[in-house]
Amino acid sequence: MSDGSAIEWTHATWNPVRGCTKVSPGCKHCYAETFSERFRGVPGHPFEQGFDLRLVPESLGLPLRWGRGRLIFVNSMSDLFHEGIPAEYITRVMAVIRSAPQHQFQILTKRVERLADYAHCHEIPSNAWVGASVENSAYTWRIDLLREVQARVRFLSIEPLLGPVGQVDLQGIHWVIVGGESGHHARPMDAAWVREIREQCVAAGVPFFFKQWGGKRKSRTGRVLDGRTWDEMPLGVAIPGDD
Repeated sequence: MSDGSAIEWTHATWNPVRGCTKVSPGCKHCYAETFSERFRGVPGHPFEQGFDLRLVPESLGLPLRWGRGRLIFVNSMSDLFHEGIPAEYITRVMAVIRSAPQHQFQILTKRVERLADYAHCHEIPSNAWVGASVENSAYTWRIDLLREVQARVRFLSIEPLLGPVGQVDLQGIHWVIVGGESGHHARPMDAAWVREIREQCVAAGVPFFFKQWGGKRKSRTGRVLDGRTWDEMPLGVAIPGDD
């Protein structure tokens, strides 16, 4: 687990799984893969096996040791609903979440089909937010599957935004994050694509969070959109650290 995350919409990260495989265009320049592969073969390093998928059961109890509430991004270096992760292990992760009500856990996946299947048979803890990644209009079908999941907070991470998403149905969606790709090979993001999503969120009353413009030097491009930052969070949920 890492406290003080640089990710703008969370406080900490927790990785009971490490590694993943690519499933759609948003994965092309995966930051987690780039980071992990730097340490492949380094004896004793957490990423000695690079970005190969592996369970990390020794990390399961870490959130229980944190008394002060945090927003915790689950599997920033993986995808909890990867097909290689046994359902029984996902259930163990959910049990830890349920046992740590002082935290709000943010679970983001591109494998929304498996999330929906899992949620049909298992109750999602009330302090678990479930989200779907959507990078362009070709993947808006993930939103419809996410809507099937019974969860207190359902959210979208439209990052990296690689093209216009068009008109989307935001019914049952509680939060939308938008951001551009960052890094040396960052693909461009058009401001019109961002504004199209923001205006739909405003019209639907869905909180909107603009994470970054991205690019090779995201610290220079910043995260101001039309003269302001957009840091809205899900309504009706007590956000740890806001009191």
